[in-house]
Formats: sequence, structure tokens, C-alpha cells
Amino acid sequence: MSKKFEELNIHQKLENLIADMIEKEIHLKEAQAEFEKIYLETASARYKGNKTKIAQALGIHRNTLHNRLKALKIKVKK
Repeated sequence: MSKKFEELNIHQKLENLIADMIEKEIHLKEAQAEFEKIYLETASARYKGNKTKIAQALGIHRNTLHNRLKALKIKVKK
């Protein structure tokens, strides 16, 4: 019997998601871009668009964050 999704750790959740993505033949680059986009959008919402706080929380430089947001065409709402 499998655990409920809420009871799984992050690694197990990602394994389930990745297995589904492989089954659907989603390319690696597409999966990475979609993950990064959702990750940055979620962090942006959490920190209300404050790029300094987002960058600190994600462990990246603020300029790197700015460049990734621009490359992925993500508009940060303040």
C-alpha cells in the first residue's frame, strides 16, 4: 500500500512526478524550464516580489535572479 501524497518526503514526491513526466515523454529541458518557472513564481508570491528576499531565500545572487526572471519572461508582482 502506498503512502498518501502528503505523507511522502520531497524526494519521494519528485520521484512520482518525474516518473509521470517520463511516461508522458516530456523532454528534460522542458521539465527544467517549467520547474524553474513555477519555483520562481512561487517564491515571488511568497516574498511579495521583493527580489532581494527571493534571492536570499533561494541562495542565488540578486542579479542571477533578475536574469532568470527575464529569460523565463516572469513578471514579478509587487
